Amino acid sequence: MSSPEAVITENVVPEAAPVPSLFVRFLLRLDKAGQNYRLTRFMLLRFTGLVYFVAFLSAAQQFIPLIGHDGLLPADLYVDRVLHDRSPWTVFWQAPSVFWFNASDAMIQAVTWTGTVLSLLVLIGFANGLMLIVMWALYLSLIPIGQEWLGYGWDIQILETGFLGIMLSPLLDPRPFPKRAPPVVIVWLYRWLIFRIMLGAGLIKLRGDSCWRDLTALYYHYETQPVPNPLSRWLHFMPHWFQKAGVLWNHFVELVVPWFGFYGRHARHIAGVLMASFMAILIFSGNLSFLNWLTIIPCLACFDDTFWKKILPRFLVARADRSAAAGAHASTTHQFASFAYALLVVWLSIEPVRNLISSRQAMNTSFDVLHLVNTYGAFGSIDRERFELIYEGTADLAPDMLSDWREYEFKVKPGDPKRRPAIITPYHYRLDWAAWYPWTQAGGRNAWVPHFIWNLLHNDPGTLSLLAKNPFPDKPPRWIRVMVYRYKFAPPDNPDGAWWTRELIGTHIKPLSVESENLKTIVRQEGWLRDK
Repeated sequence: MSSPEAVITENVVPEAAPVPSLFVRFLLRLDKAGQNYRLTRFMLLRFTGLVYFVAFLSAAQQFIPLIGHDGLLPADLYVDRVLHDRSPWTVFWQAPSVFWFNASDAMIQAVTWTGTVLSLLVLIGFANGLMLIVMWALYLSLIPIGQEWLGYGWDIQILETGFLGIMLSPLLDPRPFPKRAPPVVIVWLYRWLIFRIMLGAGLIKLRGDSCWRDLTALYYHYETQPVPNPLSRWLHFMPHWFQKAGVLWNHFVELVVPWFGFYGRHARHIAGVLMASFMAILIFSGNLSFLNWLTIIPCLACFDDTFWKKILPRFLVARADRSAAAGAHASTTHQFASFAYALLVVWLSIEPVRNLISSRQAMNTSFDVLHLVNTYGAFGSIDRERFELIYEGTADLAPDMLSDWREYEFKVKPGDPKRRPAIITPYHYRLDWAAWYPWTQAGGRNAWVPHFIWNLLHNDPGTLSLLAKNPFPDKPPRWIRVMVYRYKFAPPDNPDGAWWTRELIGTHIKPLSVESENLKTIVRQEGWLRDK
């Protein structure tokens, strides 16, 4: 016979476990999905570190002669003009930058070299949200005062990509494989980014230039792109059927493949491989700065860890597995912040999406001051011929056809027909890129040219450091002129081994000296005289 205590115990109904709220279950589901992206996060952040490193390093090595106190487009003069009678804080909220408060050479060096060091740490495996916030803020500060040198699509794309890296990382834990899983919502936002990049590039081509529609664009592109490489010439002389097939492949990858980045695992993996390999082809076929390396980053978000475990070294896979085994659930605060950021991106995407579907589509445009969601595109028009501006100087008293004219050689821009094209990607020589623009008459550019000529007439050390060769090492020339040449790739089997043939078209800028009134007027009005 049971005791009264036993009867009471048997009749007690155990209390039901609390049912998780719908929101909690949603967060748990997101956390479970994020566990499959530990290696993906590792790869996304390493590539982000690589691109930031190249971007900051090229800026650190070139920005003093480009935007320093004695640079071609001095940042301190630009800041003074923009501020005028306004306070730095008023302008800051319109275009955030520390340089509104201090645009000295020391500040430029501090910003660029700090970014270089931090990005190197991220590249080798140490990254957290704080480090990525600082890098993003430093690069954001460069944009307003970079003027022509920072006017390219990848200079806003790196900011959008970099902010996703901030949201992907734990705030404090800098280890390559943190215990907490990454928020999967941010992985989806990377896919949204690559979708807009690829679709924008594809649509601007179809809407822009007829050569993309009649499949002849690659007849010209390899020869007329900003900075060709040695492989560019080989591709230029490929049969026309090969070139047309390349354009068709371009259209397929940019217009069709991105849609599959939102499908199931196998479709996503295939889409990721196709888009990333397409970027690799572009890397091998030309020197498009760090653009294609940067665009690879969101492609990587198409892969989960089942993909990476097949190709990454075993020790990395093992470390990711150990972090997962010892890991905790993703921070609720991090998940909530990621979800809130996703809602912000949806709202900020309205204008870029309108731009995508517009018949007047603009490429490489920001719609918010922080450049968080932008619109992209590349090569909406293709030049049919390549024209180069060749800067020449002479020490003769009078400049005429019989003078001893000597050419200035840029570091990578075509000049000497016998010089082999360079391989520089992902590094960015910003003066060479800017020097590609004058003949195409891009609006709002070329303000640096008069100062460049003035500095050549004075053998300015900073300006000469941006060039490959100074033909006047002992004393500056008396005159500078700019000639226009038509360049064509020389056939690979040409007898003299030249890479280019060129034909003189005419004079772009007539000979100028330090006594030329027009040049002196421009230099004086722009405030470039300084102590020179």
